[in-house]
Amino acid sequence: GLIQHQFPSRPVNMASLPFLPGNTFTDPTKQQFHRNQTLKYTNGYALPKKPLRGIGGELLPPTDINPAELEVPDANPALTYGQARPEPPQDFVPAHVAFDKKVLLFGGYFKQTVHESRDEFYRIRPVKIYYYLEDDSISVVEPVIANSGIPQGKLIKRHRLPKNDLGEFWHWKDFNIGIDLIFYGKVFHVCHCDKFTEDFMESEGIVLNSNERIPNDPYAESRRLPVYQYETPSSFDKLKQFIEMDRKVLRFYCIWDDRDSMFGEMRACILHYYLVDDSVEIREVHEPNDGRDPFPVLLRRQKLPKDRYNTKGTYIGIRRIFDSTPPESFPSCVLELTEREVDSWFSPADFAMGKTLFMNGRKFLIYDCDEFTRRYYFKTFGVKEMTPIDVSSPRARDAAAQRTFPPYNGFGLPEDSLQNCLSLVPQPPKKDFIKMLENDGKVLRFSAVMDSPHPEDA
Repeated sequence: GLIQHQFPSRPVNMASLPFLPGNTFTDPTKQQFHRNQTLKYTNGYALPKKPLRGIGGELLPPTDINPAELEVPDANPALTYGQARPEPPQDFVPAHVAFDKKVLLFGGYFKQTVHESRDEFYRIRPVKIYYYLEDDSISVVEPVIANSGIPQGKLIKRHRLPKNDLGEFWHWKDFNIGIDLIFYGKVFHVCHCDKFTEDFMESEGIVLNSNERIPNDPYAESRRLPVYQYETPSSFDKLKQFIEMDRKVLRFYCIWDDRDSMFGEMRACILHYYLVDDSVEIREVHEPNDGRDPFPVLLRRQKLPKDRYNTKGTYIGIRRIFDSTPPESFPSCVLELTEREVDSWFSPADFAMGKTLFMNGRKFLIYDCDEFTRRYYFKTFGVKEMTPIDVSSPRARDAAAQRTFPPYNGFGLPEDSLQNCLSLVPQPPKKDFIKMLENDGKVLRFSAVMDSPHPEDA
């Protein structure tokens, strides 16, 4: 404010006085020293409000200036609100993490010159070029071909390959399809790449050329065998017989009739005919206590001729003479016959139900067969009726029907006495464990009264 001195014509402005003790005066009428609000809310929105009073409650001089005109067009918010907080830098990802297990694959070939050979002048050797993005290393691998006679496999181990003498190295930007790459003086021609390599190069803005075909090796083409063409002959083929008839056996039940010899008898046998190689095997059927040695094989598996003595030639000394006359004898030292000596062998067509066959001088009567043999004869030869023949003797049937056991003699249990009739050396009777388990703990109880002619005993 202004202070009037003794000379009223000379007022003094208090604002021009120095800020020293005794030069300031406090207005006791001022009670409010807060700053008025400059914002208000209207319908939920904050809007600017022009204050009417200043600090201390003094009325502000009226002004017609729009608050929007007071804004500086090029105002820097940093001057008003301070420097903005800088954004945190992005995490650094090293190359060995970003490109881990990411490999570019290119396929190509190189030509190897062949010296001192009239059959070939060069060879085409296909290779695979691997480019590892994590460390820009390169490896060259040749696919291994069995029995090629050439050292194959890894031609160049994985490392950074120098591009020239200036210290530069090969980079994936230098790769493309249809170009030549020189690694340590050897020229590799790139022909194609995989899908991942194609997508990666396109994402980096590199347009790849069209794929090329790796040329064929002329020497390998000359050594390639022609396509094997096989026509199945009209007769049955041995390979086809092995593939289709393996583990298929015809089983016949037969009787060896040896009653013409002294003390001969009829013996039961099983005849096996192996369709895979037309071989025959005869096994003898043994019964308990038959008194014979347990040799099951009567005739080992072999191709069986219909007539062993009807051969194509004869021997005179060590020379063999072939003629049209049948030989009178065949040397016994020759144990096996081949197709050169014998024309006719036993086949499935020679076996039939009820037929007697002569095999190596023995008579065999076929009386039954299994179900597989019946189906095979029905499918192959159309034979429907293969009824089994009863070959058991009447004496054997009567003995089986009239077999009786003597009555119980009273010694021990009936089961113990029965064992004397079943075997020469009696064995303990076998217990019925199933009956024991089923009736375990079961007891039958009966009520009885003594039956006596004397009433006092009852």
